[in-house]
Order: sequence, then structure tokens, then C-alpha cells
Amino acid sequence: QVQLVESGGGLVQAGGSLRLSCVASGRTFSRYALGWFRQAPGKEREFVAGIGWSGGTTYYADSVSGRFTISRDNAKNIVYLQMNSLKPEDTAVYYCAAVPQVWVEVPPTNLYEYDYWGQGTQVTVSS
Repeated sequence: QVQLVESGGGLVQAGGSLRLSCVASGRTFSRYALGWFRQAPGKEREFVAGIGWSGGTTYYADSVSGRFTISRDNAKNIVYLQMNSLKPEDTAVYYCAAVPQVWVEVPPTNLYEYDYWGQGTQVTVSS
């Protein structure tokens, strides 16, 4: 079993920045993809960003491309989401997720492909 714990959320004004962190503990993987998802009240959980096991392959939702950056530190089992130029529509609970990768280094964008999830951290962007 893998435990994921997010942190770094909070209240920020529009145009500001936040950096989310997700620390993995428990079972370790030789290779695993990590993703960030978010869910606003009354809406479905949506993909935000994903990164392959080596960090060389990343994907972003169109809504955050150019503003958010995902990165990872495998030595520390941490994945980050740097969020810049935040907008009120970015307000949501942000979740990190993990899934083992054996053959290819392509992070899934489908939430159903991830096996492990964190508890979420609230991000609120005020106008």
C-alpha cells in the first residue's frame, strides 16, 4: 500500500502562486507515474497534470498549460505542482495520485487508471 499526503494549499489572490507538494510513503515502486487532479464543488474530478516515472514526460490539461508545472524528486518521493497566474476558476480540492509503470513512461490522464490517492488539499483563489 502507498500513502500520499498533499500539502501547500491555501487562500491566494488571483494572479498569485502556490506550490503543492505530495509525499509518498509506504510501499515503494521502482517506477510509477504521478498525477494531479482537482475537483470543484458540484463538479467532476478532472485531470490537471501528470508526470512519468523519470520525470521526462509530462502532460497538462489545456486549462492550466503554461501556468502550472509538475515536477518530481524521486529521491524524496515527492511530486510538486507549481501553480502560477492563478485564477478563481482554479479553486478546487487538489489531489495527487500514483500508479506503477512497468513498460512505458507515459502518465495516464484518466483518473480511473490511478491506483493510489491522497486526501486532497484545498486551493482557493479569490478575485
